[in-house]
Amino acid sequence: MKTLTSESLNGQTFLSEDAIYNKLIRKETKMSMIGLGYVGLPIALEFAKTISVIGFDIKEDRLEMMRNGIDPSEELEKEAFENKDMQFTSNVEDLKDATFHIVAVPTPIDQHNHPDLKPLIAASRTVGKVLKKGDYVVYESTVYPGATEEDCIPVLEEMSGLKFGEDFKVGYSPERINPGDKVNTLTNTMKIVSGSDEESLENIAKVYELVIEPGVHRAPNMKVAEAAKIIENTQRDVNIALMNELSIIFSRMGINTFDVLEAAGTKWNFLKFYPGLVGGHCIGVDPYYLVHKARELKYHPQIINSGRFINDSMGGYIAKKLVKMMIAQNKNILGSRVLVMGVTFKEDVSDIRNSKVVDIVNELKDFGVNVDVVDPNANSNQVEEEYGFKLIDKANEKYDSVILAVSHKEYLDLDEKYFSNLVDDNGVFVDVKGLYKNQIKCLKYWSL
Repeated sequence: MKTLTSESLNGQTFLSEDAIYNKLIRKETKMSMIGLGYVGLPIALEFAKTISVIGFDIKEDRLEMMRNGIDPSEELEKEAFENKDMQFTSNVEDLKDATFHIVAVPTPIDQHNHPDLKPLIAASRTVGKVLKKGDYVVYESTVYPGATEEDCIPVLEEMSGLKFGEDFKVGYSPERINPGDKVNTLTNTMKIVSGSDEESLENIAKVYELVIEPGVHRAPNMKVAEAAKIIENTQRDVNIALMNELSIIFSRMGINTFDVLEAAGTKWNFLKFYPGLVGGHCIGVDPYYLVHKARELKYHPQIINSGRFINDSMGGYIAKKLVKMMIAQNKNILGSRVLVMGVTFKEDVSDIRNSKVVDIVNELKDFGVNVDVVDPNANSNQVEEEYGFKLIDKANEKYDSVILAVSHKEYLDLDEKYFSNLVDDNGVFVDVKGLYKNQIKCLKYWSL
């Protein structure tokens, strides 16, 4: 095959005729997407408007849903699958037709809050089996700085027998998809790209510019791109932790945190973060990757760890606060009934991964409370498989207390009468997000 080359003129890089970008848009070769979850699938479908895409996933039941125009993550409508040049497969051999591979698999943490790179290494092994001279591999999974070069590339070399830099190129372009967000979407959010050299950077940038309307930011190297992604969520985590800590302090003072934030927010440079449960597969996970890398370098990060401790403790704090309020209302805690509204990790999504609402449920159960959970978006079987309890279809009995845990759109326009009908005498209403602040007059009310 011809050597891939790029030329520079007046500081601008031009791609040669046989550059991989040009081959993709002429459909002389294909792209593969390894991992078709909430990140991989929408990106693959966007690319499939213009180039040929092979979507690879290890779960055949999910693939069959996609072949029928159904998004297992319930983020995309059926129309998103129409008129796309895309193949769905679990057969590794099919990946041999691709020369530009994107890896978008989960990077979770284990039970000890340590990075779990098993899905990423497994995906690298899969790509390594089909890797050819001249191929590109781009990682989108969130990792600590250095993971692409230190953990992934050696696997690619081992499985393929090829030499990185000489035989194949690698890049890193962190995902920036926000589940449930219909405003800040994949296509209208600028994307960071990086490559292992100038040529790969330019090819990767041009490929992503096919689907990213505002264009891309070219990071100087892969470690910078990895670090940029991980501090996005670490910054949010630390700021929300500050709000959570303030809410604990203000609660002891008898003042409402959301009232305080509303007042403080009248100043132009006040940063509007709010207290709440911090779960999911990004903000509640990514800081632990940075902590892990810092400890490898003999540095023990204090602010990041403190933020993680506060946010991981909020579910238990909310449950204990409710128990105290119920006791003050002359409720017998053992055998009492509590309704929890919402179990997904954030509003208006079906994703239950790392939901901190579960911490509230488990803490209440430890006190001997009977807990019912409802959610208009979550799948009861998935909740039972992941957390060991089923959802109920609807609340149909009187409860001692109600916790509004997730601000789904279905919960935004209720009134005090609705909640009063759910609880018996001296009922307690815990409004985690403060949705009904200053609207509840008869029930015992508390919010963060």
